Amino acid sequence: MILIKSSREIDYIRESCKIVAETLQLVKRYVRVGVTTKELDKIAEDYIISCNARPAFKGYSQAGSFDFPGSICSSIDDEVVHGIPGNRVLKDGEIISIDVGVEKNGYFGDAALSVAVGNTSPEVQKLMDVTEKSLYLGIEQAVEKNKLGEISNAVQTYVEENGFSVVRDLCGHGVGKHLHEEPQIPNYGRRGNGPLIKNGMTLAIEPMVNMGSYKVIVAEDGWTVLTMDGKPSAHFEHTIAIINGKPEILTKCE
Repeated sequence: MILIKSSREIDYIRESCKIVAETLQLVKRYVRVGVTTKELDKIAEDYIISCNARPAFKGYSQAGSFDFPGSICSSIDDEVVHGIPGNRVLKDGEIISIDVGVEKNGYFGDAALSVAVGNTSPEVQKLMDVTEKSLYLGIEQAVEKNKLGEISNAVQTYVEENGFSVVRDLCGHGVGKHLHEEPQIPNYGRRGNGPLIKNGMTLAIEPMVNMGSYKVIVAEDGWTVLTMDGKPSAHFEHTIAIINGKPEILTKCE
């Protein structure tokens, strides 16, 4: 069931999303050669807690794996999403996807961005630019009376026009009262498919884009999703609300 939120509920979600956005920008400033993903995780966790909020990913459980141990997902190069923070040191030329979830007052926000570590190649920079642009093109389609397929198709069309591929085994989702709600929002598909977009929906739209094949595998840790061909992947995400027929980005850092 797709949950429609009241204006009061959206205000609570907006508050969590503000913390998400601020956390992402804070962590982004510390991305540099020689930093460990565990250090980035500590920066994020400390800031979220200082806002009287809770890191939504820490302790999150899914079937077949241990509870997620980090406050962020830190996914490097061929790690698409759900990378576990640890002692890995960032190296020049890598890219890192940072995914943050926050819960405050019983409501959730969720967003992600990808950042270059030092000097990266033009092709990898293009991958990040295309992924981020595809997110905003998808958001533009999140208007009342459109169907979710308009979002999916906009993302897929732009990504594939630029020679990259969208991951098909993972998707965006509803967010708000729970970290993951209905509906699922694939990053590929036909226009006119899927549920109707309505006022009061709160959605996490998140293109995951691979430089090579769209196929992915899950690592032995049960969490980290990797590109099957070992090529880099980028990830950008915003939580939005449909208000007065149009999308409002709740995780945008002003």
